[in-house]
Amino acid sequence: MKTATRIISMVSALALVAVLALPNMASAEKIRLGFGGGPEGGTFQYFSNGIASRLSKMQANLEVSNMASAGSVENARRVNSGEIDFGISYSGDTYLARNGRLTNDNNKYPNIYAMAFLYGAPAHLIVLEKSGINSVADLKGKRIAVGGAGSGAAAAAQRYFGAIGLWDNMNVEFIGYSKAAAAIGDGLIDAMWVFAGFPNSSVIQAAASNKIKILSTWDAGEKGGAFEQYPFYAKLTIPAGTYSGVDYDVMSFQDSALWVASKDVAPEHVYNALANIYTKEGLSYMVKVKSTAKSMSVQSALTGIVTPVHPGAQKFWKEQGLTLTPAQAGM
Repeated sequence: MKTATRIISMVSALALVAVLALPNMASAEKIRLGFGGGPEGGTFQYFSNGIASRLSKMQANLEVSNMASAGSVENARRVNSGEIDFGISYSGDTYLARNGRLTNDNNKYPNIYAMAFLYGAPAHLIVLEKSGINSVADLKGKRIAVGGAGSGAAAAAQRYFGAIGLWDNMNVEFIGYSKAAAAIGDGLIDAMWVFAGFPNSSVIQAAASNKIKILSTWDAGEKGGAFEQYPFYAKLTIPAGTYSGVDYDVMSFQDSALWVASKDVAPEHVYNALANIYTKEGLSYMVKVKSTAKSMSVQSALTGIVTPVHPGAQKFWKEQGLTLTPAQAGM
């Protein structure tokens, strides 16, 4: 009987241990989040894969899956619906999506929230030094290449030149950057528009074969009301010496690639993700993933954001000493 009693007692004890362990087992379950990047080989995909990999490695209870995507607009829609938790979207597309102003889409997507600025895509407006074109206004009646049809560069060009009254008064050519770099040297176009990070290979190509000028676009855009109409564009300087023969600063503007999150992602997950990436080690890691990440810093984290910031991100950035604008605070 004593043996039987001991066996029953041991079984009871093991059962009790198992019951007590259940909460710990539950708490050990991994949190799974999806991160929308971009087309394979594109900058968005480098960033999303890099962030997802580091978060999964550094946080034992977290698994972030990098997911291929068509890019900015698709990510905005999928983040809004909760199909993915994190994504990368341009500030412009985020703003237009939230306000029902996407091209051919009047739906509003209010559940997409900004987390942080990743990098900028600035406007370059290139002409030949001998062209006699010295300002944006001089492009009236001129031939300008704005990027391929349907590209982000072409969309940005139409917004900018449309706002200042030039879009319908120029001869617009929808050709890509490398073809434009060759065409400007051959005299087939008068100007080329590039909307990408600097230094850009196509601008380098144009400058290698020709003496070029890069026109400042900020003052004309500000005077023409472009940045009131599209407040997601941020002022930027392309430094002197970035391109051969351009020994002066160029005042331009940029759209901003943002790390965004769904409204339904818990604030602590957003907070912890930022706390992981925005450290000295995290930022160094991101630069190794893609050199474009040199733009990432605590100080620049709210650059170009004109839409509400996720509550978890608000808490983190306030703790870092940053001040949110009313738009970023959701006011």
